[in-house]
Amino acid sequence: MKVTKEGLSEREVVGKIEGLASSFGAGISFPTILSQNGQILHNHKHDEVLTNGRLLLVDAGAETQRGYCSDNTRTFPVSGTFTEKQKAVYNICLEANMKAIEEIRVGVKYRDIHFIAVKIILDGLKTLGILKGDVSEALKEGVHTLFMPHGLGHMLGLDVHDMEDYGEDFVGYNETTKRSTDFGTAYIRLARELQEGFVLTVEPGIYFIPELINKFKEKGKFMAYVNYDLLESDYLDFGGIRIEDDVVVTKNGCRVLGQGIPKSVEEIEEMMQNKAT
Repeated sequence: MKVTKEGLSEREVVGKIEGLASSFGAGISFPTILSQNGQILHNHKHDEVLTNGRLLLVDAGAETQRGYCSDNTRTFPVSGTFTEKQKAVYNICLEANMKAIEEIRVGVKYRDIHFIAVKIILDGLKTLGILKGDVSEALKEGVHTLFMPHGLGHMLGLDVHDMEDYGEDFVGYNETTKRSTDFGTAYIRLARELQEGFVLTVEPGIYFIPELINKFKEKGKFMAYVNYDLLESDYLDFGGIRIEDDVVVTKNGCRVLGQGIPKSVEEIEEMMQNKAT
C-alpha cells in the first residue's frame, strides 16, 4: 500500500514485496499474486502499469526459515481513495470476512461458516441492485458461485495449502463431511469440523468475471435472481476484491495471526494518504 502509485508497473510492486521478505531472511511462500485484474483468480501476470481508478489485489505470503507459511490478501485502490462503488462492494466483502472470523471455534464445520459468509455477500449485492428475489432461495440455488467461485479458505502450515499433496479430500473432508459436486461449492478446500490448533485462511471474495457472467446469462442461469442488465452496464470492468487473514483456532474461538494489516476502508486510505511519510 505504501509504495503503490499510478505509473509504477505491477512487477515493481511485486519486487518490493518479495524483497521485503528477503530482507527479513524469509522467502516467499508462493508466487505473488498482484493484479489490477482481480477477477482473474491466481493471476500471476504482472505486466500492467498501475492506473488511478482501478483496484489492486495483492495475495502474498512469506515462508520462514523453519518452513512455515503465511498467506494474506488485501485489495485497495491505486489512487489511495475508494470510489463510492468500490467502497460499497469492498465493505460487503469486509463484513463477510469479519463475520467468518467471529464464527470460528472448535467443533464448527468450516463449510457452515463458508455459507454464512456467502449469505452476507448475497445480501449485500441485493442492496446494490445486483441481485433480486429471495436471498435464502438464491443461496440454495448457488447464485453466490457467480461472484465467489471458490471456498472460504484452506489449511495453512508448512505448505500454503497445507498437506495438499495428500489430497484435499483427505485434509479438508472426513467420513461425515463429503465434498459437493456442484459448481463453486465443489472447490471448497476445507469443510470439516474445526479443531483446536488448526491454522487456516479466511478469504471471502467478490469477483465480476465477464466470461462467467456472459456464460451464465447465455444459459439462462439464475435469471430469477441476477440483474444481468446492471452487471453488464456497471460492473463488467470492476475487477475483483478478496480479503484474506490467517487465523489459528483456539480453545475459546480463534486468533488472527501476524500484525494487523490495514483492512477497513478508513485504515487503508489513511495508510495510502500518509505513505510519503
